[in-house]
Amino acid sequence: MSTAEEPTPQTSLATAHADRTVREEAGNSPADGTDGTEGMEGTEGGEAGPETGREAIIRAARRAFTLRPYAEVTMRGIAAAAGVSPSLIVKRFGSKEALFNTVVDFRPAADELFSAPLDDLGRHLVLTMVDLRDRLRGDPLLRVVFSLGIEDERTLLRARFREQVTDRLAEVLTGPEARLRAELVSGQLLGLGATLSLHRPDGATAHTTAERLADLYAPGIQHLVDGG
Repeated sequence: MSTAEEPTPQTSLATAHADRTVREEAGNSPADGTDGTEGMEGTEGGEAGPETGREAIIRAARRAFTLRPYAEVTMRGIAAAAGVSPSLIVKRFGSKEALFNTVVDFRPAADELFSAPLDDLGRHLVLTMVDLRDRLRGDPLLRVVFSLGIEDERTLLRARFREQVTDRLAEVLTGPEARLRAELVSGQLLGLGATLSLHRPDGATAHTTAERLADLYAPGIQHLVDGG
């Protein structure tokens, strides 16, 4: 007799919402990983070009590791979702563990997000978030919120986010309460990503330029950067 806890309606609703959000952030590939070839034009035999293939693999892996426990994710399933061969994933990343470590690495996004001087960081953060979402065809940070893996995996994801995003920002902020302000800025970035995802493709934010979004959203972030 199974002792597993039955999911409540609230849990099922939250899971469905997270699944839908992660699908959108990963390029709208289906949950069973049987397609996911969107954006793979010009590939042949599942062997995509160097950049296109890598990006497709990472998008598919990000979605898989976010929606499923690590043990349930397979290289074959990721390959199917990415539209490449399993051997290409092994060639590019070596192992499932190495691919997982790539997925939970926020440093490339942080490098771009924090590359501006502090006095212009708020606006830079908004513009860079929008640009990263366009280039990556998904949000660079939201997986820390919507991960449905087991507790150890969620804990690792949160720890990486704190270390590579929040702590990194806290180290460069000047003035009092740098850690608190860094956490609030990180929350603002996650909120921006969630808003852009929630209201696409037909919401007002989807039809607003990045510059206008920065006009409206960046002053609040800059206030936190400056320390009030």
